[in-house]
Amino acid sequence: QVQLVESGGGSVEAGGSMRMSCEVSGYKDGYYGTYCMGWFRQAPGKEREGVAVIVMSGGSPKYADSVKGRFTMSKDNANNLYLQMDNLKPEDTAMYYCVAEPLFVGRIALPASTCDVVHMTPEYWGQGTQVTVSS
Repeated sequence: QVQLVESGGGSVEAGGSMRMSCEVSGYKDGYYGTYCMGWFRQAPGKEREGVAVIVMSGGSPKYADSVKGRFTMSKDNANNLYLQMDNLKPEDTAMYYCVAEPLFVGRIALPASTCDVVHMTPEYWGQGTQVTVSS
């Protein structure tokens, strides 16, 4: 069972930066496929949306248009995830979640192309961390 624990949220003024971390445990690429992992967020009164995701076996992160050029997702050799957020805006205020989805169903591998901020359907969620950006 994949477990995800976020840290690093808080309050910052517009234009500032923040770095969040996600400690990943219980994850292991399976014989039949890998995982899609990343970050979602939910602002008050809005639906959850994908922010940045990556195929854990390799590839570059994919970003929502609203954060391209400002947010950078990375992972380390221990498969922990990070989200560097620069030039933060008030509209970035939200609860941020670390998420994961297996890219396989039983013995069937799913296309890596499904790992994007629109099509990802997270199966595992962290507890969330609040980010507040003041103007």
